[in-house]
Amino acid sequence: MAHPSATSRQRGKKRFGGLEKRLGHEFRDYANLERALTHSSVRKKTADFFHYERLEFLGDRVLGLCVADFLHSRFPEADEGELSLRFNALVKSGTLVEIADELALHEFIRTGGDIKELTGKRLQSVRADVLEALIASIYLDGGLAAASAFVRRFWESRLADGATARRDSKTALQEWAHAQRFGTPRYRETSRSGPDHDPLFVVAVSIQGVRDGKGEGRSKRDAEQAAARAVLVREGVWREGGA
Repeated sequence: MAHPSATSRQRGKKRFGGLEKRLGHEFRDYANLERALTHSSVRKKTADFFHYERLEFLGDRVLGLCVADFLHSRFPEADEGELSLRFNALVKSGTLVEIADELALHEFIRTGGDIKELTGKRLQSVRADVLEALIASIYLDGGLAAASAFVRRFWESRLADGATARRDSKTALQEWAHAQRFGTPRYRETSRSGPDHDPLFVVAVSIQGVRDGKGEGRSKRDAEQAAARAVLVREGVWREGGA
């Protein structure tokens, strides 16, 4: 009779073997991987913590360290401002969603009956959170070297992307507005829609003497950035799709 741990490993290999090939990491223990792919809607009791939220917290920090290390090594001449802009672009929700979709993580995520569709624009935040939890599961299974190898594999092609170095749109708008003596841009949330776990924010930015700009995003920060970017493009300060 097989040892329980061996049986568990066989079941894990059968269920996650295809995902392991995509990740480039073979797990010794599948418990944290399964937890990383389980949404809190699955839990039957309030005290049941077998879901990805705690791992997401850890994975966010591991991802940040790995990306910061890569940028520090790859761009030895870059100042702190440029490194920060590149960093923010690489760890933002949109980048995480892109990579989660490259891995087709939605095929493996377990959810409750209230969440049935994980593809497309719907529930992008869930896919981004699961990717961070997945990074944590790799870190706990194989250490920082394994997590770093995974992050390098899927983020390296984005490291040298010039678009990631584009200046922060809110900062750029504020500097432009001050240079034009228009005062400081002010942001206000105009609407919020969608469920609590996947909200959509709409934000307007007001500047004295300039028509308001609007933007939307899955977080207030993303919506504010989009609103600032809309004004910069409209006023000819930035080109569409670039700084």
